[in-house]
This record gives sequence, structure tokens and C-alpha cells, in this order.
Amino acid sequence: MFDSVRKHQKILQFVLLLFIVPSFALFGVSSYTEFMDKETDIVKVNGKPITAQEVDMAAKHQAERVGGNLQIAQSLPFRQAILNELLQQRVLGFAVSDLRLQVGKQELVNSLQKIPQIRALYRQDGSFDDARFKQLLASNGMNEEQFYAGQSFDLKIQQLVNSVARTELSSPKLSEIISSLYETERQVQTLQFNAKDYLAKVNPSLQELQAFYEANSKLFERPEYIDVEYIVLRADPKEDSKVFNEKADQFANITYDQADSLKPAADKLKLSIQSQKGVTRGGATGVTKDHPLANPKLVQSLYGDEALRNKRNTEAMQLSPGVFVSARVVTLHPAQILPYPDVAAEVKRQVTQRAAEKLAIATADEKLAALEKDPKNSAGFSSANWISRNKPGNLVGSSMDEIMSISPDKLPALVSVANPGVGTTIYRIDQVRQPPAADAKVHKAQAQQIQSLAAQSEFAGFMSYWRNGANVKVINSLKQANSGSAGS
Repeated sequence: MFDSVRKHQKILQFVLLLFIVPSFALFGVSSYTEFMDKETDIVKVNGKPITAQEVDMAAKHQAERVGGNLQIAQSLPFRQAILNELLQQRVLGFAVSDLRLQVGKQELVNSLQKIPQIRALYRQDGSFDDARFKQLLASNGMNEEQFYAGQSFDLKIQQLVNSVARTELSSPKLSEIISSLYETERQVQTLQFNAKDYLAKVNPSLQELQAFYEANSKLFERPEYIDVEYIVLRADPKEDSKVFNEKADQFANITYDQADSLKPAADKLKLSIQSQKGVTRGGATGVTKDHPLANPKLVQSLYGDEALRNKRNTEAMQLSPGVFVSARVVTLHPAQILPYPDVAAEVKRQVTQRAAEKLAIATADEKLAALEKDPKNSAGFSSANWISRNKPGNLVGSSMDEIMSISPDKLPALVSVANPGVGTTIYRIDQVRQPPAADAKVHKAQAQQIQSLAAQSEFAGFMSYWRNGANVKVINSLKQANSGSAGS
């Protein structure tokens, strides 16, 4: 029901802002501004840079905050998300400053009292433990002035964002019109021309098959794959954790220091060297989910230059608590075009399928031309069904759009819609009607969803305006973090 609107059920931008602009109890805006101007500038906002070092440190803080592995803080997608957050934070900060927004003292006090760490500083008699408060700030490298400034800044941003979130549709009538469009029903019949029904009529020659193979050889390329060996260190439940930690350190050090072989680490820690053939960039096939070579990060490391080209061990990687792995590439099998005899059956299948689809489309075109001369002829069509955007039945995508775009003044009407890889369907639209009764709850839900979309659009325009106002300039592209940078 109302699928295309329901996909945007919440104002995603504002959900993200809860992540982007949190009321940090101990890491306010000021904590971000202290490590600038010493690394390569990535983006400038109002002439002030966001640096690579700032992104690295913010990525580390965020990874720690959500309890994630710090290795994720090194990944380019994660760091790009962090850069986007910092950029949006900086643009919003520019807007707050330019608009000269103010926060009242009582509003700030109310906000502070909602922070768990602050609430915990109140004694049973209701008095506030100022000494512990100062100690807490000092342990995080902040003084009271910085903390209050950060909290005040957060409130100003929330005030600004909330003002945009309260966007109203210009007219309630618009919501009613849109709901009506989604409720309108059309009587539809279908006539299908599927490629599978024409396969028996196609018989490509050997010359056609070979010509297709030569013209589309990349379709028959076997992707590169590697044969791998690996060792796994697992904690013994009966073993003291300190002992295991020492083993894990040895495991990591030996596999790194003697990176040309896994044997030294295997011998030292009495581990067996295991092997796996045919590992593609998508991982090893036919293995369980907890298998080391089902781990995307390990596979990605194996396809890195150090492991793939130089045959060095991967860095010791923790797959789960108490489980470490290191692997190395034994053999690289480059991608290659498979010879015609090996793929002859697949070549014939593809050529036959494509020819059958063309035949189905041509037949549908002939049928459509005949029907347009005789619009009332419904022979061969399925039984009629009433469909709407709220109740689409089996209709989706372009088929629904084409059917709903037909003017009621032109009925009965015919629409031909191609379905690539399958064939063509001719739709016959005979009547249009409004449902006998509207659902008040559905109307209300739709109005809320439409309001959400309007607010999203308003926020996107708001951010675009202030990005221009803040003169945002991209200086350098963000690069993959160096190993260890996220944890420095």
C-alpha cells in the first residue's frame, strides 16, 4: 500500500542527524577543532579546513563509541561517512553562527540534566558534585568553558534542524490530491509475449554461435582466483586469558616479521597449515559462514598487493573473540577467456534466449498494431483486474507507471511494456474508478509520509543553500587510511 511513499517512511536525514549531531556528553564540537591545520586539507568550509588527521581521529572516536573494531575506522567507506558528518557539522555550525542563534540558560540546564553522566553527579540530597564534574571534564581534556560551549552549540544546531523539520506542506489539499491519485483504480487486462514460449522456434547455426562468442568474449571470462593457505589460532576455554594473549602477540609478530611463510608461526604455536583452492574476490565457495575465508576483510587482504603480488602473509586478523587468522596466497590464477568448446552450451543458451526474446517482441509489435486498429478486440487477454498504486497486484515499476499515465479520456487504451530478458506484455486499460470508500487511517498515514518527503526535500535544499553560503571547497580526495592510523 502506497509503496513508493512508504519507502521514505521516516525523515532519513533527521535520523542521520541523531548520529551526526549528537549531544556529546564529553566530546563536544570543541574536541574536533583542536587537531586541525597539521595534515593535508581535505575540504574547506568558510576558509577553514577539515584535515585528514581530523577525519582519522573522529573515525577512531566513532568506532570506539559504537563498540566496533578499530580496523573499521581505517576503511575508506567508514572514513568517507565520517568526513560527510564533519562536513555537515561544519556547515550547520556556519549557519548557526551566521544566523546568530542563541540558547537560553534554562534551556541549556534542561539539556545538561538529560545527560546520564551529568545526572549521575547529583547527590541524594539533590546537590551537585562540582568536584567530580571537573574531574570528569579534566579526564577528557576539557574545561567547563569548552564543555558548556560545546553543549550550547549542539542545542543551537538542534534548534536549527528542528525548525527545518517542522516544514509544512503549502496546502493540505495537496495531500488529498496525492492520496486520491494513489487510490484511483484502473481495470487492466494483460497479454504476454514471453521469450520462453519462442525458444523452440529458434535454431542458431554454428557460425552464428561462434560469431557471438567472438564478439562477446568477455561474457565467457573466468575471473581470477587464488589458492590459499592459512593458519588459525583459537583460544582454549581452559587456558588462562593472559597466556592466550601472549600467544596472540606471538602469532601476530611472527606472521608479520617472517611474512614469506606461515610455517614459522605454525611451528612455534603448533598450528596446522590449512589450504583452500579457488578463492575468488567474493570469497571461497561451499564453506560455512564462520570459515575464515568467508570473511570479506580477510579475502580483501589476500587480494591486496602485498599478499597477491608479493606473496606475503596477511596481517593477523581477529575474526571473533579468541580467534585469529593469517593467510597467504600460494598461486594466482589470472582471469582468462574460456575456450569455445568449454562454453559452447552456454553460448548456445544465450544466443537462443536473445533470439527468442527478439521474436517475442516482434510478435508483440505486430499484435499491438492489429489491436490499435480494433481497440475493442480483447481476444487472448487475461481476465480483468482492478489495480491501483495502493493495490498494485503483480504490477511494478515501468508497467505501473505506463498504465497510470494513460488519460481516462483515451480509454480503452493499449500499452506495450518491454521486460528485458523476458519479453513484452501488452496491457489493455478499459475503465477508471474511485474506490467506494476511503480508509481514513490510510489517508492519515499517507499524509504523514508525504509530509516526511516534503521535509526531506526542504532539508536537502536547506543544506545546499548553506553549503554555498559557507563556500565549501574540496581540496583533496579522501584516501584509504594507512595501517595503524586509526589507532594512533
